[in-house]
Amino acid sequence: MDILRIILVILHFVGLASLLGGFLVQVKAIGQGKGTVVRAMIDGALTQLVTGLLLVATIEIGDLYDVNNWKIAVKLLITVVITVLVFVYRKKVPAPSWALWAIGGLTLANIVVAVAWR
Repeated sequence: MDILRIILVILHFVGLASLLGGFLVQVKAIGQGKGTVVRAMIDGALTQLVTGLLLVATIEIGDLYDVNNWKIAVKLLITVVITVLVFVYRKKVPAPSWALWAIGGLTLANIVVAVAWR
């Protein structure tokens, strides 16, 4: 079970890199009013959602340690909002700048919750 958890954590980080990297690539275009939701953002959001759910499931099943359910609920809510925004605006060219900034800001907020909330 520990190897599965490690693989899921790695994939979770890959999803984060894809989501945040896709946003950062669009920052200049957002400033020009030409930003779009790129494929990396879609793949990253889905990867984050699926691996996050699987991580919590493996931790609960393996009874490895106590899970902070409030933290997980907040992270899940943020991830669902990000995923919805990514899917709603994926075909709009250009995407509204507020939606792209929300995706980037919420991604950063999810990182802060993951790291700072004990």
